[in-house]
Parts: sequence; C-alpha cells; structure tokens
Amino acid sequence: MAPQREWFEKDYYKILGVADSATPKEITKAYRKLARELHPDANPDNPAAEERFKDVSAAYDVVGDDERRVEYDEVRRAGPMGGLGGFGTGGRGGGPGDFAYSSTDINDLLGGLFNRGGRRGGGGGPGRGPGPQRGDDLEAEIHLSFLDAVRGMETAINLVSEAACSNCHGSGAKPGTAPSTCMNCGGRGVIDDNQGFFSFSAPCQVCGGRGTVVSEPCPICHGSGAERRPRQVKVRIPAGVNAGQRIRIKGRGGPGRNGGPPGDLYVTAQVTMDLIFGRDGRNLTITVPVTFPEAALGTKLKVPTLDGSPVTLKLPGGTNSGRVFRVKGRGVETKKGTGDLLVTIEVAVPTKLTADERKAVEALAEASKESPRAHLGV
Repeated sequence: MAPQREWFEKDYYKILGVADSATPKEITKAYRKLARELHPDANPDNPAAEERFKDVSAAYDVVGDDERRVEYDEVRRAGPMGGLGGFGTGGRGGGPGDFAYSSTDINDLLGGLFNRGGRRGGGGGPGRGPGPQRGDDLEAEIHLSFLDAVRGMETAINLVSEAACSNCHGSGAKPGTAPSTCMNCGGRGVIDDNQGFFSFSAPCQVCGGRGTVVSEPCPICHGSGAERRPRQVKVRIPAGVNAGQRIRIKGRGGPGRNGGPPGDLYVTAQVTMDLIFGRDGRNLTITVPVTFPEAALGTKLKVPTLDGSPVTLKLPGGTNSGRVFRVKGRGVETKKGTGDLLVTIEVAVPTKLTADERKAVEALAEASKESPRAHLGV
C-alpha cells in the first residue's frame, strides 16, 4: 500500500490507545476491545460510535499488518516534507539552515507537486516511470450464526467488483494479439522534461505511462484489462471469530495495473446473537435460573453446553443470585487455546403464588429473624 495523506494526519496508535512500541498482540487486543464496544450493532443510531468504529478499523488495517506498520512508521518519522531541512549548503544530515536532502527526497517531493515522476538529480540516466500498481483493497461483509462463528467454517461470498478481464486475462489486447512497445517513450512509460538544474519525467501521453500500446483492444474491457463482473470468493472463517472482526484474504481484491499485484479482500464478520449463550472472548457465558429453595439448600444442576452434552454443576447451599461458576474447557476452541463456560446463577422470583406457596413463604418470613439489610444501619 502506498503512503496515504491521512498517514501524516492521523496517529493510528493513539486511535487504538496503544504506544507506538506496542507488540502485535497488544495492538490486536486493543482493536478487538474497541471493535466490540463501538460496533454498530451495539450502538444503533449512534453516528459518533460508527465513525470511531471506522477510524479504529482503518488504524488496525495499517498498524495491524506487519509490512504496512513498518511503512507507516517510516512515513511518520520522515514527516510530510520527507526529511527536507532549510536551504543552505551542505549534504545529507545537515543541521538547521543546511540543505539536508537526498536526490530521491527532492525529486519525489517536486514530482508529487507537479504530478510527475522524479529523476535522480540532474544527470543523464533513465527516468522513473509509473511502474506496477497494486490493486485496490476491497471490503465485504459476511453474516454468521453464533454457532458458525464459534466453530469456524468455509463458505463463499459473492462480489461485484473489478477483476482481471476474463476475455484477455488482463492484457487489454484482443485475444490472439498482444500489446506492443510504445514508440513514443521506448517502453519506459515516461518522457524526460529538462528544467535547468533539475530534470523531471512526465508520464507518456501516448501510452498513459504503461509503456505499451494496445492496437487492437479487447472487445470486452476495451483495452483496460479489467471488467466489473460478479465473482465468488471462498472464505475460511477461523474458529472463534468475533463480531466486527476483519478477515484478510490476500490477493483477492482489485486487479493490479501495469503488472502490479492484486489488492486484498477484507471481510467483516457480523454475528447474530444466540438465545442461550453469550461470548466473552474465548469464554462462553450462560445464565441459569434457579428457585429460592435450590439456591438456599443447594442442588445439582444440569447446564447445557454448545456441543449438546450437558454438564452437572454442584450448587452449594446459600448461593446468591449473580454468582458465577466456571466450567473449565467448555468454551470457544481457537488456535490460541480453549476458553471456559461461565455460568451465572439467577434466583427466579415467582410472580404468582398458589395459596400453599404463599403460606410457605409467609412461614419462612416469620421464621427469618435476621435482616439482610442490618449492615445498612436503617
């Protein structure tokens, strides 16, 4: 990915709430936490949360990728001026007032200002043409059931996007023919433009910087080498994927230009809620109602699990509502480990009582001498 203007304007580490020295694991942990908090499903009708979610996703897209993070850090260190100091005399690495430059910095800067590719100073070497261009990254969504997100699966998503032309396979030329070398630029894709001390290279107007000319264009893509068409992409959903998590599918984005590599496809997982279970990272959560006698006297409970085989939980006498019990190893299984099943006890209070039940409760109230509110002093 080429450096973007917003790389100079936005501190992605600050957006994620981590230091610029954070480890990849710390960055991923921070992103997942923010993605859960800011996800549109958790913040309906909240435009501010949605914008923050987009910023967090964009930040993780860069610093969550090792190669892009290195490039981002280098761009941030250089700053918008690419390391240029004030004007004076001297060479690379001068102090204030020195002309601290490399020929690459100056030509890149001036070439950007005049929309031209820079040359390596004022000598007589070849110019730097546009070269291969990486394809665009694409975004898509996939909707998963709770169980599919926990277990993982292989599926396919349908896209309508630019792809290499199916007729000419991306060459832009009519089948049976091939692009020819541009005679205007000699296949370099650029034309030299001398400006005194500096020399610039402007994209060739004949071939558009490609270095080749298509004399007989493909009738499908009209020489562009790409067409917009529906296609199907296979996606492997890892076990334990979280709602809002982005899955990168390398090389399945937009087609590259001038022989460049294709972009990537980023698929955002949208997970439906389950009627019984919840998620807390790798842990599964469940709330189990019990009666007052069961909570007071203790009992054995059968608790459902995601694989369909219930476990027996021994509930001690005097269990309060809200107490959480942990069943080891019955959570979400991922490559990083398996979580637990967290069982929250909820004492169910009946809304209607039979005559016998009312008498029993009144008898219990009569027999209860100690108030649970005594420590409040009121």
